[in-house]
Amino acid sequence: MKPHNKKLMQAMVERKITLLDYECLEHDDRQRMIGFGFFAGIVGAHNGMMAYGNRTGEFSLDRVYKQRDYRELIHTYFGLKLPNIKIAVTGSGRVAHGILEVMNLMDVQEVDADEFLEKEFAYPVYVHLKGKDLYKHKNKHTYHRDDFHLYPEQYNCTFNQFNNVADVLMNGIYWEKRIAPLFTWEELAAPDFRIQSIADITDDEGGSVPCNLGDATIEDPVYGVDKLTRDKTEPYTERSIDIMAVGNLPNELPRDASRYFGEQLIKYVLNDLFTGGSTVTERATILKDGKLTNAFSYLTHYAG
Repeated sequence: MKPHNKKLMQAMVERKITLLDYECLEHDDRQRMIGFGFFAGIVGAHNGMMAYGNRTGEFSLDRVYKQRDYRELIHTYFGLKLPNIKIAVTGSGRVAHGILEVMNLMDVQEVDADEFLEKEFAYPVYVHLKGKDLYKHKNKHTYHRDDFHLYPEQYNCTFNQFNNVADVLMNGIYWEKRIAPLFTWEELAAPDFRIQSIADITDDEGGSVPCNLGDATIEDPVYGVDKLTRDKTEPYTERSIDIMAVGNLPNELPRDASRYFGEQLIKYVLNDLFTGGSTVTERATILKDGKLTNAFSYLTHYAG
């Protein structure tokens, strides 16, 4: 909940409104039912590649929002010739699925991690890195998904082995403050740090990508960060790394994102709403007749 929404929350309490958070609609295993992540991944991957093309001058991509819809966007990739770049893709959720969709449409070939680390290629390639590829327990040197989500502070991040072999990073991983970043500022400043463009699609300021200095905008989605001073700069300068970090990426494909969201809502939730609700909708209900539910009691200072 953002501070600027406090007055809105208080107005809903006063009017005894029932408020349900679509983002909190989850299956029993806590996987989200509805979200715009797939289209965030598509737009973010496109913009990340656009940034790399702008920096190197080796190819050019137009803006997503200039296309009528996703189908039209796909056709812009058919004649695209990419250089022999290496792209690291992180994550396993909807965002990552959107990134992989664009990689495949752009005819970027998937290779495994060992090949990516050891070889150069005569064509563009990507490696898909999930949790087990990115984190290892500090003592046991293993990865167990449930344990990692319970105790992420007990895990080291191993992404630094890709710092000097990848040209582009497409970041789609979940992050919270206890999780180690993908790399450090000190690693970023090293002479052999090869990554030039980062699409931080999950967009956590100072998070898994420490040089994310905050949101850019759809109109101007890329900024630079000076690797030594850590200051925000213009993009595409000699000493900077380019960061694409936009919080509302699906707005560049509004027709497709809205239609997908509506169809998911109809498929999973609409019947429950008409028949009196379910445990799924109950878990996502913030206010019931103007009163905070137990699960959201931590918002008392916003509602009071």
